[in-house]
Amino acid sequence: MARLTFSTVLTLLVVICSCTRIMGQNCGCGSGLCCSKWGYCGTTADYCGDGCREGPCYTPTPTTSNDVSVPDVVTDPFFNGIIDQADSSCAGKGFYSRSAFLDALSFYPQFGTVGSSDDSKREMAAFFAHLTHETGHFCYIEEIGGASRDYCDETNTQYPCNPNKQYYGRGPIQISWNYNYGPAGESIGFDGLNAPEMVANDPVISFRTAFWFWMNNVHSLIISGQGFGATIRAINGGECGGGNSAAVNSRVRYYTQYCNQLGVSPGDNLSC
Repeated sequence: MARLTFSTVLTLLVVICSCTRIMGQNCGCGSGLCCSKWGYCGTTADYCGDGCREGPCYTPTPTTSNDVSVPDVVTDPFFNGIIDQADSSCAGKGFYSRSAFLDALSFYPQFGTVGSSDDSKREMAAFFAHLTHETGHFCYIEEIGGASRDYCDETNTQYPCNPNKQYYGRGPIQISWNYNYGPAGESIGFDGLNAPEMVANDPVISFRTAFWFWMNNVHSLIISGQGFGATIRAINGGECGGGNSAAVNSRVRYYTQYCNQLGVSPGDNLSC
């Protein structure tokens, strides 16, 4: 067998690498994958963001603040128009308030203030649409029947469950599971694993957990133009694909209602 010289091997490697790159650049990505500007398949912003050729492409999330004032948009009439629909006997009537919302808002300056003014209004409409659905117009502080459900993920060793505590839904976004209570508590400054009841006892902490979840899991989706449907998947993906069509329709209905009130188009991709 003839022995290959170093230069021949190097040439072959260059050819192989070039072929691999060309094949990659052809894309033809599978369902749910984006073709990047360089011709490769993936799902992150590097593939689906700037220069994306095909697939579920989206505009990169803006980071520059605009001149929108959230308190000027979420006015007393807007907030009270939601909570006033709750029955007077609701626990949330004496718990949730616009002032607690604004106190919590001060810790999250990017909420409702990045992208275009329409992006900001859509984000606020989406946020309150989910809160309205989750709490029944700010009626409920705790999940109905939540104490009977097991929300402990024992495989999550970073945030182990306290066997004497329960991690069912609490607060305006009904935060649940130990893997949410733990990091939320770390971020906000309370012991989420050993004192999850704080979310149902302190209205500012309650709203801050909602903002914490939103800014970490939802904010970028609607600001990048993926539509309200993407926010439903982020909050309760089990409702999508026929899982609970009534709940999905409820969320979409509130969102479009609040968009109308705030004078902004709801945009595309409303349902999941």
